[in-house]
Amino acid sequence: MHHAAWIAGITLKPDLQYTHPKLADIYDLGNSGSEDRDFYLALAGQPPQAILDLGCGTGLLCNAYAERGHRVTGCDPAPAMLMVAARKPFGEQITWVESPAESYRSAQQFDLITMTGHAFQVLLTEPTVLATLDTIERHLKRGGKAVFESRNPAIDWDKIWARRVTLNGPNGPIIATRRTLASDRAAGTISFAWDYDFGDDTLTSTSTLWFLSHDQIIALAEQVGLSLLNLYGDWDASPFDPENSREMIFEFGLTA
Repeated sequence: MHHAAWIAGITLKPDLQYTHPKLADIYDLGNSGSEDRDFYLALAGQPPQAILDLGCGTGLLCNAYAERGHRVTGCDPAPAMLMVAARKPFGEQITWVESPAESYRSAQQFDLITMTGHAFQVLLTEPTVLATLDTIERHLKRGGKAVFESRNPAIDWDKIWARRVTLNGPNGPIIATRRTLASDRAAGTISFAWDYDFGDDTLTSTSTLWFLSHDQIIALAEQVGLSLLNLYGDWDASPFDPENSREMIFEFGLTA
């Protein structure tokens, strides 16, 4: 899912945040929030459940599911991320698959399929979105559920995202600065960069995200045989408010 893109006259290189070993090693430092992980953990039934995490990244959620006794498969297209994931405490109990979400195929079906960390938004074309949703439909058990989130396009993300943070790395502080490269509201895309200053080295990771509306996502999911079960606006499972909710958290099942 993490790939080069062209947007608003800017050619973006592959996102180093996922492909560069040095950035993959520190990924968890800036993505260790527990609200969303607690939400996803609560979705799983009594273990052992068969769980597929698409775009699993460094495997934080996969590891937490495996710790609770679930049978977990983690799928990600970036080898650097999977190398970090496999080193997690329960990494040896998890099946790791190097593949984009849209082309993942297995004979197995799953009780729960997740796509977290707003990974859905790196799918930048309708065919890629449809192919990913089709992957979900193919591998979801009857009675199972698929859950992922996307950011609400009604929110002013350009304003929210301009920031600088200090990450406490293993070899000292790392200054991470996020800046917008291009914002195309008509197309629903934002391109941005993270500059990571290690003191003796600076690496820049560039990304583009697609902000589909909740109606667009539901319509695309219905095309491949998925039906909306719930739509939440925050990690406390509160209802989605189209004007004010930052998150759009979708829970789908198979169409009857």
